[in-house]
Amino acid sequence: MELEEVSKIGKSLIDEVSKAIVGKKSVLQKTLLGILANGNILFEDYPGLAKTLLSNCFSQTLGCDFKRIQFTPDLLPADITGSFIYDKNTGDFKMRKGPIFTNILLADEVNRAPPKTQAALLEAMQEKQTTIEGETHKLEDPFIVIATQNPIEYEGTYPLPEAQVDRFLLRLAVGYPSAKDEVEILRRRKERKTDVVELDKITNPGTLIDMQEKIEDVHLDDDIKRYIVNIVQKTRKNKDVEVGSSPRGSLALMKLSMANAALRGRDYVVPDDVKFITKEALSHRLVLKPGPAIKGVKEEEIIAKTLKEVPVPKIE
Repeated sequence: MELEEVSKIGKSLIDEVSKAIVGKKSVLQKTLLGILANGNILFEDYPGLAKTLLSNCFSQTLGCDFKRIQFTPDLLPADITGSFIYDKNTGDFKMRKGPIFTNILLADEVNRAPPKTQAALLEAMQEKQTTIEGETHKLEDPFIVIATQNPIEYEGTYPLPEAQVDRFLLRLAVGYPSAKDEVEILRRRKERKTDVVELDKITNPGTLIDMQEKIEDVHLDDDIKRYIVNIVQKTRKNKDVEVGSSPRGSLALMKLSMANAALRGRDYVVPDDVKFITKEALSHRLVLKPGPAIKGVKEEEIIAKTLKEVPVPKIE
């Protein structure tokens, strides 16, 4: 597979998903970047903004197996990973696989489950494996977790610890549609005469793996590497930040920038590739000091300020 083919397939995927998700091309592009970079994605936004639909649409067009878990306070780790059950006919214990054995897993309202259950995702997200009754099971490639959480309803929820939030390659928000786009949403729904959106299958899991591997061939100049590191280190020196981005943030920014270059048909990264995805790759990795947080300072504002302050390299 050549990088030109990665770009062609990527654009076809976005065009197909755009049949269901109206007016959110940038969000679709960034979601696809996370998938191409083989990372996990956190959607933090209000209810009813098509987060679940977006995840389902991508799984349809990618030809990947898709499962959804509704996180609730009584959800147990075994409900995610699966467990061994006794078969009275054979007298043996047989493994019943949980929904984590899939390609794309939607963890809906992930912050509604207690920490013990949330932790069941940690191993899968980082190591692409899960442990059941002391036995380790590799998850099938590709494996991507797309999690959602509501940013306003915190009663009865368990906020994700920083260690788990850091496992997400990027954090996205869909946002409200414009009035024009919302009218278009109604028009398409009326035309379909059903809530179900059927999309064409564009690719398959094997091709997606090939695309993910091809991203690694994108050239990353030393000046771009230093630019990425300078951005990340600048977040650690900001007076409003208690904890800046970890090196995992540098790696995330690198992988997403390489994916962005490939999606745009280039075999090398330019500074604009880095800028396009910096907010989504780093903002959730910052922990603000109590004072600025109380005053309403947002992590995204700090990232925007950081991008203005860090010198942009000139790539010949």
